[in-house]
Amino acid sequence: MEDIEDLLAGGVGGAPPGFRLPLNAVGINPKTTNKSKRSSSKQDQVTASNRDSLAPPSLKIPGTQTIYIKTFGCSHNQSDSEYMAGQLTAFGYALTEVPEEADLWLINTCTVKSPSQSAMSTLITRGRSGKKPLVIAGCVPQGSRDLKELEGVSVVGVQQIDRVVEIVEETLKGHEVRLLTRKTLPALDLPKVRRNNFIEILPINVGCLGACTYCKTKHARGHLGSYTVDSLVERVRTVISEGVKEIWLSSEDTGAYGRDIGVNLPILLNAIVKELPSDQSTMLRIGMTNPPFILEHLKEIAAVLRHPCVYTFLHVPVQSGSDSVLTAMNREYTASEFRTVVDTLTELVPGMQIATDIICGFPGETDEDFSQTVELIKDYKFPQVHISQFYPRPGTPAAKMKKVQSKVVKQRSRELTSVFEAFAPYTGLEGREERIWITEVATDGIHLVGHTKGYIQVLVTGPESMLGSSAMARITSVGRWSVFGEVIETFTTANRETQAREETKPPCSTNVSTCETCACSAESCGEERSREACNISGNISRQEDDLKGKSKKEEKEIQEAVVPKSSVANWGFIDKALVCGVFVSSLTILVLMISIACRALLRQ
Repeated sequence: MEDIEDLLAGGVGGAPPGFRLPLNAVGINPKTTNKSKRSSSKQDQVTASNRDSLAPPSLKIPGTQTIYIKTFGCSHNQSDSEYMAGQLTAFGYALTEVPEEADLWLINTCTVKSPSQSAMSTLITRGRSGKKPLVIAGCVPQGSRDLKELEGVSVVGVQQIDRVVEIVEETLKGHEVRLLTRKTLPALDLPKVRRNNFIEILPINVGCLGACTYCKTKHARGHLGSYTVDSLVERVRTVISEGVKEIWLSSEDTGAYGRDIGVNLPILLNAIVKELPSDQSTMLRIGMTNPPFILEHLKEIAAVLRHPCVYTFLHVPVQSGSDSVLTAMNREYTASEFRTVVDTLTELVPGMQIATDIICGFPGETDEDFSQTVELIKDYKFPQVHISQFYPRPGTPAAKMKKVQSKVVKQRSRELTSVFEAFAPYTGLEGREERIWITEVATDGIHLVGHTKGYIQVLVTGPESMLGSSAMARITSVGRWSVFGEVIETFTTANRETQAREETKPPCSTNVSTCETCACSAESCGEERSREACNISGNISRQEDDLKGKSKKEEKEIQEAVVPKSSVANWGFIDKALVCGVFVSSLTILVLMISIACRALLRQ
């Protein structure tokens, strides 16, 4: 079947977020019998005028069915699934985690590795056996349109996720739908159902500028397409107001952001951090970035990573420690340049944590090439290394290169894994107190998962009501992959208590002695005197903490530095006039009282 694209006039546009397009905006093929298939040609595609008569009668009202969504691959795919789930639920569809309970399966696929695509094929076969209507989304149908497994099922491309409601409805009627081509990015304000209510996965761009010889994702996601800074900042404001506590910037290459629209990653990061709450209740995590596109911005990115509301963590794939292999991969950097990225960020960012990726057994990789990779990993002892065996992806240049023997690839993967697992990256953390952000329940169902500013995973015990909070934790023990801790203080609770005290404060007064307990700001009081009084009171309160343990002389020096001196020489004309007026009035009253008293005495 040929791809059926948008049938709207002009081939552009789309429905506003949360709205269906007209029925004739979706190209479909009806399910037909073998006899009718033989008598029809590819161009005999059903139109809006006759397709309803060909479709089997619907047993259920559209929007009342249950959908099972399965997601493979990266965080960008996860975000796409969340957007599709949001649109489906907005139109009444129910979601289920149990495949057998669903009326339709929506499978969001990944094409990076053979195992994930094989898992997709297995699931499609299982769905067909169970006679489940299937919609296949993601990178596989987008990058491999003629794949045999996709015959007879509906498909939706990575930039057509805002059309998922229409596709599901037509598929449930028994039609086959294909929507794969579009030149505009899906809106960021579509309805969304997050897998984790406290984590927003925010796609900042699609596609990339690279041309790695092994990568199939470029075929699916295409060339770089960036969202504007304003649209991303607006999305950040929205999700913070919805209670999100972690924002993950996601893309195929975060470092390449904005090069197609005249901006760059540091510009975006600086705009976003301005929107993050100053109490560090919401944290930002920067997504994967390849070395070529951050080399020129290392100092600017380091400055952002030092921000209190940004995790000091970055995923920078190296793939190989050999320059000859990197050249064969067309990675556009050298091992030395990768080392420059790591060394610079480690030097400029306290507590910096870097994760990386390695591909073992790339075509042409020699024993010497592999030993250089092992040496690189040993030099830096990265806390996270994602080790993969080379998988030839159909249609990529690397698939045609002379392969390393399979047994050699497996042996190298085992050796590098053994080297990596021998590291103890968290030794020495015992007894330390770290602020953590708690966002999920551990797989054991007992612990809660928090992360330090360096994005080190900390497992703590506590009620699920702690999810979404920030806390101070003491590290009690360390493991290979995470550390264990005990919560000392939960900042969310302290903030609520402070808020409660604020709500019970008395009305505002410009009196210095009471302003420190009033529930107002200088703007609401509308008086400069109130602002000055509150500033003085605040300085005095902070001073009390600073004075603890100080000598008499030091106390005097601090007091003189904090509390403004008052002298007549610093008074303005109005101040002097007011004082004079008060003095004259008081003197007049005193004279009058003496005069009255004297008259009373004379009468007696």
